[in-house]
Amino acid sequence: MTAERDRLVVEIEELKAQVGADSSTSNVPPSQDKPWKPLSERVKTGRLSGGQPGHVGKTLEMSAQPDTVIVFPVSGQCACGHSWDDVPVQDVLARQVHDLPETRLHVTEYQVEVKICPHCTQRQQAAFPAAAPGQVQYGPRVHALTTFLNVVHFIPLARTAEIVATLYGSAPSDGTILLNLNVAAERLKGFEAQVKTALLAEPVLYADETGSKVNGKLQWLHILTCASYTLYGHHRSRGYDALVAMGVLPEYRGTLMHDAWRTYLALPMDHALCNAHLLRELRGLHEFFQQKWAGELRCALQLVYHERKTKTLTAEGTLAFKARFDELVAAGLETNPAVERTAGQRGRVKQSRARNVALRCQRYKREMLRFLDDDRMPFDNNLAEQGIRMMCGKRKASGGFRSELGGEVFCRIRSYVATLHKQGMSVWRGLVSVFAGNVLLPAFLP
Repeated sequence: MTAERDRLVVEIEELKAQVGADSSTSNVPPSQDKPWKPLSERVKTGRLSGGQPGHVGKTLEMSAQPDTVIVFPVSGQCACGHSWDDVPVQDVLARQVHDLPETRLHVTEYQVEVKICPHCTQRQQAAFPAAAPGQVQYGPRVHALTTFLNVVHFIPLARTAEIVATLYGSAPSDGTILLNLNVAAERLKGFEAQVKTALLAEPVLYADETGSKVNGKLQWLHILTCASYTLYGHHRSRGYDALVAMGVLPEYRGTLMHDAWRTYLALPMDHALCNAHLLRELRGLHEFFQQKWAGELRCALQLVYHERKTKTLTAEGTLAFKARFDELVAAGLETNPAVERTAGQRGRVKQSRARNVALRCQRYKREMLRFLDDDRMPFDNNLAEQGIRMMCGKRKASGGFRSELGGEVFCRIRSYVATLHKQGMSVWRGLVSVFAGNVLLPAFLP
């Protein structure tokens, strides 16, 4: 009876934790949070919100070369009766209005001459430029704009066409926009191959994944990124098959930052684990399961990270924290003893959530605390999570994909856009260059 009661108590605690879980106490995405905002994990700095001392502000400034100047003369008469028309101008005051010009499509007609030889009557004509393969077509800027709206800002096809038609009086159809996405993806194959080669040479990579629907069925969008490059991939699998298809991680031998997903941990490379995930788990254990050791470890981890970020962490402080880390993990294991196998029970014995977290801290201490010993390593996996977060915005704004090819096309174009953005290059110029047939490439280190 006592054993049954204890089992029910544990089960009730687990259910309470599941009901109360949000993005601050578990790995639940923020999109599934309750209407109120979870408390932030950031340590208070004491600074006021808004611009800090030394912050360079931005404001709209007067243009030295305005496009249009409209002069308002002084006319009529002075109060004394003298006419203003004969009085010279003493000064001019100016105000400027910065506005969008009236927009319409700019139509360029290419005419080629046709001549007939007077001797042999052979007919000869000049060649049309490559930019005009058909009788009538849209130019590279129109295609770049529709791609920009659909891929960069997740606006659905129909609304993309509606926006272009509203602004310019004419717009390509949904099918034409879709066709141009495929054209862009085909022309970016060389870029994608170069990005994969560049990522293999990076000392540290960041990886993450999130769900993505194709015709209502769950598939996965993956990201591999670093400070200079981003590679997205779309696949049916969340696991190793997807990594093979992306063509980087199976051959990579640097350090991979991730969230402890077992597929990543099985790869033969150095690993670093995201401590933002750990902080959320520790918070959940402390709030829902009254695990004192978890609350203390969370506070200690936040403090040492803050000290490292503010460059006040000493070598002695690092050693003291590591010793404290071991003590608190040992306390967690002691507080949550292993569940023994019962007679006739088969398979792996399920352990409590708290014990599993403590065991992971014990087993992967080096990977979790790598940020203390390696200046290249950050505290968390935010670089990948920020890159993957855009997929959540796409799901809300325009839903999933109609086909697997659509997912692959989106990922290739998005990889190009994200890489240009990271290197401070113009995304607009890049997209125009793709449709102009002369792809603007980012910098690839030798």
